[in-house]
Amino acid sequence: MESKSERAPASLKTKTLMSALKTKYADKSWNETMQLVRRCMDKTRGDKRVSEPITKCLEKINEALNASSLTGMVSRLEMIAKQRGLGSHLSPTETVCYLTADLFYIEVLLLPGGRVEDVRAAHRGEAPVSSPSLLQLLRMKKFQEFSVKLDDLVSFYNIQGDGDVKAKVYSALRHLETDLFKISHLPRSLRESDLHVDLIMNGRIGNVQPARDGTPTTVEYYISPLDVLMGLSDTGDVGSGRMALVMVGNSDGSHRLQIESLISSPPQVDSLGFPVFQPLTDSCSELLPATFLLKLQPPLPMLSSFIENMGTITDGVMSEKPLQVEPLPQLLIKQRSHISWTDGIQCVVPLPASEYHSYVFPGAEWGRESWKGALIHTVPFCHPGHVPALLNVLRHQSAINVLLESCLSDHSHHMDAGSQFDLRCEVLPESDHCLSVTFSLDDSNHLAVLEVTAEDSHQMSCRLLMPDFVDHKLDDYISRVLMRCMSIPITMRAIRKKVSSQTSRPVPDPELSTAMEITSCEPASVSHEAVQEPRTASSSPGYYLMSVSSPVADNANTDAVANPSPCASLAVYPHWVTSGLPAELL
Repeated sequence: MESKSERAPASLKTKTLMSALKTKYADKSWNETMQLVRRCMDKTRGDKRVSEPITKCLEKINEALNASSLTGMVSRLEMIAKQRGLGSHLSPTETVCYLTADLFYIEVLLLPGGRVEDVRAAHRGEAPVSSPSLLQLLRMKKFQEFSVKLDDLVSFYNIQGDGDVKAKVYSALRHLETDLFKISHLPRSLRESDLHVDLIMNGRIGNVQPARDGTPTTVEYYISPLDVLMGLSDTGDVGSGRMALVMVGNSDGSHRLQIESLISSPPQVDSLGFPVFQPLTDSCSELLPATFLLKLQPPLPMLSSFIENMGTITDGVMSEKPLQVEPLPQLLIKQRSHISWTDGIQCVVPLPASEYHSYVFPGAEWGRESWKGALIHTVPFCHPGHVPALLNVLRHQSAINVLLESCLSDHSHHMDAGSQFDLRCEVLPESDHCLSVTFSLDDSNHLAVLEVTAEDSHQMSCRLLMPDFVDHKLDDYISRVLMRCMSIPITMRAIRKKVSSQTSRPVPDPELSTAMEITSCEPASVSHEAVQEPRTASSSPGYYLMSVSSPVADNANTDAVANPSPCASLAVYPHWVTSGLPAELL
């Protein structure tokens, strides 16, 4: 190993050289210095080890100049292009800077002084289209964000092969997008009063948005009631849920991809309302070293059984099993906070009215193989007909994740047994799609168990097991509450109120059965006050009679709502919508 004494002469020599350079170029302008650095980069282009420090030097010079001139702006754009592996050149009139790749290019229209007039993105064989987002970034001189956007574009077209192969893969992607839009416009019945939510949750392929501003086509496939409420509180519009970008990706083997639309115009549909696809023959498809991709945003923690199911749907395209699997709650915790998972975790979930629940996830129980999974970033497929089935799996997994996440919070505690909570719960895994919540009510020494089964993203069933207490109508009520709020803590709160209101009556109430019948027919528009008091017809039509302890009003609104969708409507938590974000649940 080299000693300090041996390194000293080299260090001294470097300092002397740097001092000489500073003296030599002290009177030089920034532009002259930049030209010198560029010449050095051209001479050392073949050796990355030599050009890397020079590149960093040029980056610092560009940042110091702040692109306050036409030359400075051009230099900054060329540097960004070089960083992202793009070509660049200036038009003969020096008014347009081009950033180029095999399948797309960016036009930056420049004005004197380095100002930007417009930014246009052009895909292969298509006319340039103005990109407001890219234009805004350059006008605000947010070069780092602009560079990240270009990197997204480069990754979007990350295809192996020569220019001809890349062009064919890009063409296949465009035909896929055409078929996805055809599927999305097929007629169907509405299940949710909010059209945007209905399209996301019940549309055959969710809410499809076309490519724009250099971004790929997106599919919004799931939205939780809390997502809806947070969006309403922020902007008055429904919030965004889970999305997938429709892209292409490299593949080790060749796959048959479409080179034209596989759905006739007008589309023919089968008995289930899905389109009839043209067979993949040599005339309408070609073997290419790529697959289509659903790039999940954010990445989705998925059970291993669900991952295998997607492999079956895609005919083995998604065939590789994840190398590392972890308990599903552990994957969810990693996504949302810095909390570590050792032998399990205890989370404290705050609720309205200063109510606190404790939820314990025993590590040993959640370590069983059936509840282990992996974080999935992309889902490869080769046919537009795969997408509806894949989205159903993604929705199902999303629903399970939302239920588990409702019991997780950043309030992780290792509290002693004397800590006071309104409810202590232990969450345990059962079958692949079933979990149980064990708890004890305040006035009981016996344990009770709530079994929750997520049959799919639209259907949740609950079963309450309590000593000396059997009420099958209550199970139906709890199931509808859970489907509306998709929150185990809020459902547990409703159970406490419902059970206490029934067990507190020493003598059977003749009106109880009537009230229970009303409850079993009402929509589960349940908030944290859902079972406190009845509502009359003079109240907002979003409210329904919920109490089983109060007499039934003659003018109570007991009509069943024509909306069986489990996703929350605008009247689920009306007091939260009017008073701001439900901060207690964040």
